[in-house]
Amino acid sequence: MRSYYKGLLFDNDGVLVDSMQGAMAAWAEWGKIYSPGFELLQEHHGKRAQDIVLMQVGHERFEEANNHINQLEQDLAHLTFPLAGAWELTHSLTPGTWTIVTSANPFLARARLEAAGIPVPKELVTAYDVTKGKPDPEPYLKGAQNLGFDIADCVVFEDAQAGIKAGMEAGAGLLVGVTEHALDTDADIVVRSLEGITFQDGELFIPDLLRLR
Repeated sequence: MRSYYKGLLFDNDGVLVDSMQGAMAAWAEWGKIYSPGFELLQEHHGKRAQDIVLMQVGHERFEEANNHINQLEQDLAHLTFPLAGAWELTHSLTPGTWTIVTSANPFLARARLEAAGIPVPKELVTAYDVTKGKPDPEPYLKGAQNLGFDIADCVVFEDAQAGIKAGMEAGAGLLVGVTEHALDTDADIVVRSLEGITFQDGELFIPDLLRLR
């Protein structure tokens, strides 16, 4: 598949990097204190930690609980590693043609990217850069704006329905689901990984053998 776009917008966790080991351990520890029995489920993926915390504990304990999960995840960020093809693709991209739109806070986002060896684009969008997180379209609109492109000229890469919905409502030109987890989303196409994908001079190439849907 070959198509032409101006910019690429990547979710981070589950698309570029695998941070699940640290995230699961952090939330399990957090749940013992603030929400016994809490499990980090697929429905939580793509959402900001602060939104999950507020939903679980309410306003009264929010600040304390939010600070605690932020610290726990930060402490375990070193367990993050790149997903197949992510290192190669991101290192091949021209600065200013791509960015990352993550639901993580800026400190956690940078720590995970650095642990995985993924470049940190200066146009990075984090949880602190928007008033509403995914599935609201604001994060992806912000990502396109940071690059100076119309969102319709951008491709969104996501693994979670919250992110796909955000990209869809923002009006992204193409929604690419990444890994088999994205088969349960409304992505336009789904790929096994980022391995073999290239983006040069506006041409996005996705190997047909990579597609799951």
